[in-house]
This record gives sequence, C-alpha cells and structure tokens, in this order.
Amino acid sequence: MLVKLEQSLVRIQGIDAAKFLQGQLCCDVLKLADGSHTLTAHCNPQGKVQSLLRLYRQTESVFYALIANEILPSTLQDLQKYAIFSKVEFEQLTWQLYGCPPERATRPENQKKFSIFLSDGREIFACENELAGDFNDYAHWQITDMQAGFPLLNAQAQNQFLPQALNLDQIEQAISFSKGCYIGQEGVARAKYRGTNKRSLHCFHTAITSCDNGSAIEIQQSDHWRKTGYILSHAVADAKLWLQVVLPKDGENEERYRLNDQDLSIFH
Repeated sequence: MLVKLEQSLVRIQGIDAAKFLQGQLCCDVLKLADGSHTLTAHCNPQGKVQSLLRLYRQTESVFYALIANEILPSTLQDLQKYAIFSKVEFEQLTWQLYGCPPERATRPENQKKFSIFLSDGREIFACENELAGDFNDYAHWQITDMQAGFPLLNAQAQNQFLPQALNLDQIEQAISFSKGCYIGQEGVARAKYRGTNKRSLHCFHTAITSCDNGSAIEIQQSDHWRKTGYILSHAVADAKLWLQVVLPKDGENEERYRLNDQDLSIFH
C-alpha cells in the first residue's frame, strides 16, 4: 500500500548549483552522476548536522532535495543565506510525495512528475495532484527507514550530532572525506582522523507504545540501571515501538537496555 510521505521536494537549479551545493553538503556533489542520489547532511560551522536531505542530481545544473517537512523551513533558510552571491535558485514544489514498497506491482506511471528508487527497492515518487484511495500509515515508512539504517532528524535534534554519530559515514555517498572545503568540514574531518566521535546510531524495538524524542533509555550495569543515549526518533506500528537511539560507542550490542522498565531488543 502506498504511503503519503511527510516530506517535500525542493528543486535547486542554476549555473552555480553544483558548485554551491559542493560547498554546503557533506557529500561530493561533483562526483554525483546524473540520475543518481544519496542521503547527505548540511552541517553548521562546528560540523554538527543541521539538516538531513536526500539529494538527486537530474542534470549538470538541476538538483532535487527531499526534506522532512518538520525541518524544511530551517533547512531552506540555512541554505539560502549562503546563496546570495551564487547563481542558484530554490523552488519548493507543491507536488505530493509518495512511498511505494518493493512488492507493489501497480504504480501510477502516467501521473509521476519525479521518481527515484532506494537501495532496498522502495520507490519515492511525486504527483502534481494528490492520488485517491487508501494509504498506509507514515509510521510504517519511518520504521522501514530505521531498519535500513537511515537516520530520521527532527527539529529537536538539529545541531546536536556529528554526521558520524548518525552513521552517515556508512550510508551511500553521504560523506566524502576527500572533497574540498564545505561548511563544518573541519569538525567532520577531525572526528574521523582524530577519533573524536564517540557515538553511533542504533535501532531498537519493544512492545510498549510511547516515548519522547530527546529522552534517554537505560542500560543495566551490575545490579542497577543508568540512563544513556538520546532517542533520535520513534514510530509505532502494529503494537510495537521502534526507536533510533544515539549511544556511546563503548556500549555493546549484547548489553541489556530498557525503556520505562520494559526490555528493548536491538535490531541488527
């Protein structure tokens, strides 16, 4: 069943578009082939993730960015403030974005304005007008993203984590350590070459159905429990809670974790 995505599509174009994005994002935009895409980040000057987006390169000078609605205004504001001296334009499209699981056989091919496929076979496409019919809950799509290892960033978590703490160094072409300078590059490079990043992202699930982003889970130490980590995102579907948690790297997968006195199972 299709899912209405709570994301928006922004067209970024102009003769300076590639050069501008190269100086803003963690990925190597100049090496991104026409017709390809990657998850990537826009960082603040300290190297902390301000925004996550999926960048698609259509041609040499035309790009599309898929951005979560919750962080869309701040993402555009952060990017546009650096663009005043570049020949680049931003257009927030009004098209509705949909997610389609790999097993769906029937897709509205004649209505698509934009389409990409993720590595797990899911499709994201846009239609100028909303489609009729029933749709799956957005939480199912978020949980599949979690299981695929894609971090979900909300406004509360902006400017808190290095890209490596969200495992972006392990995802697609999200970070390039060989490209030239970009906003936050020094902080990101220092985390790699000096080992200053001490956190990583993990996925858990449990039978309870509520929690708060920004709160902590607990880890067992001998006969007591202590709070650890940061709940980056959560979603509930089919009476199960799924969590993305940024944890200290010294934690081990076999250790026991809990939330609200309920055991958590780690998703590998």
